[in-house]
Amino acid sequence: MPDEGPFFHGTKADLRVGDLLTAGFPSNYRPEVLMNHIYFTALPDGAGLTAELAAGEGAPPRVYVVEPTGPFEDDPNLTDKKFPGNPTRSYRSREPLRVVGEVADWTRQTPEALQAWRDRLAAILRMNAVRSSTDP
Repeated sequence: MPDEGPFFHGTKADLRVGDLLTAGFPSNYRPEVLMNHIYFTALPDGAGLTAELAAGEGAPPRVYVVEPTGPFEDDPNLTDKKFPGNPTRSYRSREPLRVVGEVADWTRQTPEALQAWRDRLAAILRMNAVRSSTDP
């Protein structure tokens, strides 16, 4: 049975109800990569973590309630590689997401937890850079 939401998207962008989020922008984690999908979750705190890790110095992290405007699928970056069965309720779509509201009461990460996440992401990026530099 497909997830019926509600759905959330975390970002540092200042958005308004009715705005559309689309694919085609740089990844928050690898800015040299343009994203073919827009990502979202059914867990507000998961979107909050994404918002806190998003690119954009000085901008506050925000969690928006969104609705998909087209088909979506489980995020294979998480469900196939890390969390079989999609317990993170993470999804992606090639179609836009419409902003329908903003969430104010999501759980913020501690500075220590955020730094641990940033350290993990940096290690993954370093490992990927080493792999790609040794590929034939």
